[in-house]
Amino acid sequence: MRKYRLRIGLDVDDVLYECNSFALSLLREKYGDDPALDVNNIRSWGLQGNISDERIKFFSDPEFVARQPLFKGAQAFVRELNDMADVFFVTSVPPECMSARAKRLMEDFPEVPKGNILIGTRKDLVNIDILLDDAAHNISSSQATYPVLMRRPWNTALSGLLSVNSYSDFLHMAKIIGKSFLEKTPNLRKGGVLCLVGPSGTGKNEIAARLSKDPRFKKPLTTTTKPDTGKDGSYRYVTPEQFLKEEAAGRFFETTVYSKYYFGTSESEIEKIVRKGQIAVIPIDICGAMTLKNRYRSRASLVFTDRDKEKILTNLLHRPIPDEDKVSRILSLDFEFRNIEFCEFSVRVDDGLDRCYETILKELKLS
Repeated sequence: MRKYRLRIGLDVDDVLYECNSFALSLLREKYGDDPALDVNNIRSWGLQGNISDERIKFFSDPEFVARQPLFKGAQAFVRELNDMADVFFVTSVPPECMSARAKRLMEDFPEVPKGNILIGTRKDLVNIDILLDDAAHNISSSQATYPVLMRRPWNTALSGLLSVNSYSDFLHMAKIIGKSFLEKTPNLRKGGVLCLVGPSGTGKNEIAARLSKDPRFKKPLTTTTKPDTGKDGSYRYVTPEQFLKEEAAGRFFETTVYSKYYFGTSESEIEKIVRKGQIAVIPIDICGAMTLKNRYRSRASLVFTDRDKEKILTNLLHRPIPDEDKVSRILSLDFEFRNIEFCEFSVRVDDGLDRCYETILKELKLS
């Protein structure tokens, strides 16, 4: 990461100000409590094919823009962010709404310089370090080094990309980005963590299994809610209720949901391996990998598992998982390929597991 004050761009609608939910509340005043007017039923920024489509007319109304409620905690969030970075508002509204948008931002966030209010339709041209946005198309086209998705009902199907659920999550991630990646040369010779990051279908588990044949590497025990088949000793099986209880208690470094089953890796399982001077090998998503990077710093290495897109799609289509899981993973592929930017190096499972193993040893200076 470049050694200067971070430049962070913030989207405005549905990141700082309520947009979809506010528009739907106005429609409920007109139509009553129609189920289609629940914000949780909005599955995309576009048309839904029902009564909720009327909300879009508000988005070009200056009065609507002037009245949008702030999300709780938005002002405190921007103040804290402004203390650690140069903050820019990166927002897109029709020309007739630009004055109303700028006026609200200046009134509500006086600590941000007026010149940092960027209003236009080409967010992809803005050169910043981190972008926080709720629209998937803005994340995919962004020139930001680290585009981060603010989770909202219309983007829940996407996985495998940097994402947050709250302001506090984003502040934590911004601090990780600002500090953790200053150490460019990981040293795992006395133990550490090897994070395998890549899209579904790129062979992360196969590479982990190959590495684990070397006594210097070990895959931590994973806690899961999937049924116990008695055939795989690398899992700890719990009920969904127990998993959620442990997650709430902070037991896990990272969690994910795959085919409706929960998976999580605990700090204690990783620490047992690292304390012995071994390398914990963890197939993991990018958010979990960054958390581990923050925890272990130069004793953590991120490796991207690469593969031809056609072979990934073939792998996904033949997996015995629900169609909705296949669709979400296919939709996320382009986002996940961008995660290579966060990794020290990459390996390709198509080159063979032995070649992946040799490359990792060479890059970590273990051969």
